[in-house]
Amino acid sequence: MSTNFVIPAPTITKISIKDSQDFFPIRRIYCIGRNYADHIKELKNNRPNDPVIFLKTDTSVILKNQPFFIPSFSNDIHHEVELLIKIKKIGKFIDPKFSHKYYDEISLGIDFTARDLQSELKSKGLPWEKSKAFDGSAMIGKWVDKSKFKDINNLTFSLEVNGNLAQNGNTSLMLWNIDEIISYVSKYFTLKIGDVIFTGTPAGVGSVNINDQLIGKIEDEEFFKLKIK
Repeated sequence: MSTNFVIPAPTITKISIKDSQDFFPIRRIYCIGRNYADHIKELKNNRPNDPVIFLKTDTSVILKNQPFFIPSFSNDIHHEVELLIKIKKIGKFIDPKFSHKYYDEISLGIDFTARDLQSELKSKGLPWEKSKAFDGSAMIGKWVDKSKFKDINNLTFSLEVNGNLAQNGNTSLMLWNIDEIISYVSKYFTLKIGDVIFTGTPAGVGSVNINDQLIGKIEDEEFFKLKIK
């Protein structure tokens, strides 16, 4: 029996899977803010008692082989490199000791932030979405099985800008580790297949400029290469 919608069903934002003809559908993107102490310090923010959660939309995702376009509404776009996890099954009120069962793959990405707009919004006590969730604000690199790495809680990752090291982090420095993040997010939102979680950025965030070349790595393996336009 076919399903009839009163309006056309929305198209699904999807990203390709390396060495596969299959695609991964993006449902919702959860982001964790202020999860590295040095990053909190560099932006002169207060250290939170609980994880800070904000959302991006499916249109935030930069599609395959596309560059990042600096939006007209900001004069100070910052890069924030982050480790990503891909949710593989539905979950609610997940105990941290079971969180590892809800993801198999990890990636690396960038949470692009309109820092000037964010500062303005914060000063007025307003939400961040306009500065964080705009179209094309989320870079998602290739996905790999987490079993490829010996210890997911001791992973080094980095971002190079024009060949120079800009950000260098390690998951051991997270204020809340991946299992704790999954558990905390699932307390407020039902996690489903197609959800991606950005787990926070280390220190070293900075402005991007037209013609910059960004390369993200986990350990020594390249996960994405991105041009700024």
